[in-house]
Amino acid sequence: MSERIDRRTFLGTAVGAGAFTLVPRQVLGGQGHVPPSEKITLAHIGFGTQSINELGGLLDDPRIQIVAVCDPNKDSSDYVEWSKGSIRNRIRQYLGDPNWRANDDGCPGGREIGRLVVDTYYARKRAVEKYKACAAYSDFRELFAKEKDIDAVKVMTPDHLHATVAIAAMKKGMHVVMHKPIANRLYEGRLVLKTARETGRQTHLLAYGSGAENGRICKAIKQGVIGRLREVHNWTNRPVWPQYTEIPTERPPVPEGFDWQLWLGPAVDRPYHPHYTHTVFRGWYDFGGGSMADMGIYSLWPMFVELGLGTPASAEAWKTHTCTISNNVSQTVNNDFSYPTACSIRFKFAAAEGRGPVDLFWYDGGMKPRLPEAVEAHDVVLAREGILFVGDEGAILADFRGENPRLFARGEVKPLQLPEGAAADRRGSWVEAFMGAAPSPGSFLNAAGITDAVNLGTVALRAGRKVVFDSEAMRITNAPEANKYLYREYRKGWEL
Repeated sequence: MSERIDRRTFLGTAVGAGAFTLVPRQVLGGQGHVPPSEKITLAHIGFGTQSINELGGLLDDPRIQIVAVCDPNKDSSDYVEWSKGSIRNRIRQYLGDPNWRANDDGCPGGREIGRLVVDTYYARKRAVEKYKACAAYSDFRELFAKEKDIDAVKVMTPDHLHATVAIAAMKKGMHVVMHKPIANRLYEGRLVLKTARETGRQTHLLAYGSGAENGRICKAIKQGVIGRLREVHNWTNRPVWPQYTEIPTERPPVPEGFDWQLWLGPAVDRPYHPHYTHTVFRGWYDFGGGSMADMGIYSLWPMFVELGLGTPASAEAWKTHTCTISNNVSQTVNNDFSYPTACSIRFKFAAAEGRGPVDLFWYDGGMKPRLPEAVEAHDVVLAREGILFVGDEGAILADFRGENPRLFARGEVKPLQLPEGAAADRRGSWVEAFMGAAPSPGSFLNAAGITDAVNLGTVALRAGRKVVFDSEAMRITNAPEANKYLYREYRKGWEL
């Protein structure tokens, strides 16, 4: 043969063709042992707070072998965590060392911490496997060029790199598991799905399953419990990060060991500032997807699937603004660089088979919906997060992801009896799919509608007016000047 066929290519071809039978794993290595030929070799791209929180599930799974980690940051303690010391303590658990970095009061992250954790954990737990050391890279492109036998990647970067990394990985023949969103531009989200279809690679968006109860509520709605569904209202306490209202003017030095240009990736060049990185990236149009991309994909995706909502016909947004005083005159800041402190967005969906038109309202930053009379009559106090379904004959109020639903109808309030449904599996479904089973229900291909909606909401925020969307042509029809927001302005060499 003129070219080397690596393990990934051989397994993918052979499994698909039914060309061989694997020896049972218990014969090869005892109970629970998974031979190398059956493992998913995984590259972990991005190594910050959420990556570290989720790492234990990957390390514990005998079907997965992390062989490389990647992050533009080498090692630092300037990340953001949700309770003091939680990340450092999590790393100590992985390492089996309760005194690791006892004098470090910050929040650690970076590729060298990733490499240390993976190597130490495998040495402790998988010594019998004669594990080869994990590689560490600052640039995912170098990783893809040098590591020739990777089955899959987990993408845990800031939002603006999601599409870039996912597309490159699929074109290299790798499967992709990724945190939400698929992309923070509508064009890029569609390009990721197009690449998934063309390459045939398996994908999984990790928001899958977290709002499954909302899908079950929609099943009950289809059975007529509140008549025809007219509106859905979903609100969150996000943002839970500083939402900056000015572009930084200070010019601090780039931290040692941090490659700022690699972190920027496809985004237009700008000077480094810590207000852009480590969790707070979500608040900038260039780097994040705002509160809806952070949380709305969890709560709303199952509803999109169950109701067949597809792409919104239009989006209209209302947002807070800030003011500044210049030359003794108070002026509104013209902000086309960061998400607002709070906003509401209205999406309109055309009628489809089995349902009428639906309006979906999103709220963040402390905003909440006006209650219909059927709910307000019961002196309801809304929680900081929740979801409300309003129909012709009643309403359903539930926790953000659909738990504890209450039915308000015919002057009464009572718990809503939900149709039976199996619990969604956030992780096992993608592992099995990547090993040759049926595609995961969390496949990117099943998230097309919610991805379009999140990114179209951003377009409405930036345009400052209602935008009407021609989905087939991928074009704003009523405000041509807003079409630029469907795309990204790329740095040279990073175009998609």
